[in-house]
Order: sequence, then C-alpha cells, then structure tokens
Amino acid sequence: MNTHSAHRIMNTTNTARRLPLLAMLLTAALSLAPAMAPAQTAAPAGDASALRDKLQALAPQLARNAFKRPLAIESNEASDRLSGDIYALVDHPFNSVNGALRTPAAWCQVLMLHLNTKSCAVRNGGSQIELAVGRKFDQPLSDTQKIAFDYSLAKTDAGYLNVRLSAADGPLSTHDYSIVLEAAPADNGKTAIHLSYAYAYGTAARFAMKGYLATLGSDKVGFTKQGQGGAYIGGVRGVVERNTMRYYLAIDSYLDAPAPGQLDQRLGAWFDATEQYAQQLHEMDRDDYLAMKRREFERLRTAS
Repeated sequence: MNTHSAHRIMNTTNTARRLPLLAMLLTAALSLAPAMAPAQTAAPAGDASALRDKLQALAPQLARNAFKRPLAIESNEASDRLSGDIYALVDHPFNSVNGALRTPAAWCQVLMLHLNTKSCAVRNGGSQIELAVGRKFDQPLSDTQKIAFDYSLAKTDAGYLNVRLSAADGPLSTHDYSIVLEAAPADNGKTAIHLSYAYAYGTAARFAMKGYLATLGSDKVGFTKQGQGGAYIGGVRGVVERNTMRYYLAIDSYLDAPAPGQLDQRLGAWFDATEQYAQQLHEMDRDDYLAMKRREFERLRTAS
C-alpha cells in the first residue's frame, strides 16, 4: 500500500468515526418552514392564520395516529438539504407558551435536554446561542463540536410567536442550519405548534452519513411509513425525523416544567417521552441519561 492510499484510508476512517455526531446533532436535533430555501433566501415570517389553517388540514392525522398525541411529522430530502417539520397541539394556553419560549435562555434549557447537547451559552447580549454537541456520554467540552446560532424573534404579538435560530456553518461540511418555532392560539385553551428543522450538507457530510447509515445507523428508522402499512422510513430522512422529534419533545417537556427548580422533572419527562417511541429514539438507560444531564447542567451552572 502506498503512502497516498494509507492517508486516504486514514482520513476516511476518521471521518466515519465522527458521523454519529452528525447524525445525532441538531441534524438535530431542527426550511423550518416546509422545504425552506437556503439561508440567503429565508422564507417570510408567516402568521397565525396560516398555521391554524395547516393544522386544520392535518386534523384527521392529529386526531388519529400512532403517536397517541395530536402530532404530525413531515420530512423532505433534496439533493443537498434535509428538513423535518412537526405540527402539534399542546395542552398549554398560548400566553404560557409565548412567555416560556421567547427568550434565548429558555431555548438553552430546551436544547440541553437533547442527549447530544453538552453545553449551551447565550452570547452577544442575547442575539446568539452557542451549542456544544457531542456523543451520548460524558465528554470534556474540548472534545465537542460548536455551532453558533443567531437568535431572533421574527415576530411576536398577542396571537402569534415566531422564533428563529440559524447558523451558517456546522461540522463536517454541514451549513445553513435553521430551527423555527411557530405558535398560535388554538381552541379549548390549547396552542398550535409548528417546529421546523433543516440544514444543508456538502461532500464530507454526505460521505460520513453514508458510512453511518451502513454501519451504526443501519437499523435506525424514522416515523413516516412507506406506503400503506409499510416499514418505517430509514436513511437520512429517518435521521432528520428522529432529531426533529427529540427537539419537539424537549419543547413539550419544558412547557410542562419551565421553572428553574423543575430541572429533574424536565429531564425525566423528556426521557420518558422519548421512550414512548423507543424503536426510533432509544439510545441509553434512564439512570445514565439523568446522571449525565445533571452533571452537564451543573457544569453549565458553574460556568455561568
């Protein structure tokens, strides 16, 4: 074997080893409006009426589905971009949702529930959220990957909330990350929610994802059924659906227990919610997750 071939094999191996990070990451985890265009041509802010119309169109799916909650998930794969969207009704009045999810500090609490988010910091006076993402075990922050999200309230009023997080660059040639949350009042004291998560990727990420799906991720699936009564979708759409669901469940768990003293309740609620969909989302035992997250939140508290 010549030196060039050896170096190529070594680089290939190193890239593949980093793949679980890509798959779990906010890849995750978040158009966060359906089929959103790249960041340079971001979609308009939207409005409450359009959101309610969308949920009305999805009413049969919200009323009867395998999730056992009023929720529908959609995903889209383009040549160089993935997106996932969740539409749901939550059992909280809009005023509570609007108050709980409009600050970057609250979003750090939400994003930290994901097992691969290792740290979260609010920067630049609240205009930026810096995430450290890593593997599903304790890691020093020096071993994690950083993603800096611009944070903005695209629109907020008495009847509509639109929060946007966007990042130009991520690890392994991923780029144009976008997480968007829309919320509007719904009937019977509930709130209509739309969570959208998307990113674009280049050659390195495409190769790494291919390696992951052929090895560690070969048996992992998403939530969309292929055809009537068919198998769950796999591949990259499965990846984005799993992470979009993890972030949605983090939002739902935070809304149930948003107070600073309710961390253990949030952690337990998030893990228990993911275990309802164990085929897609199970990654570790409950005690291991709780212990890991308590240490990470304590590190966060100490650093701040």
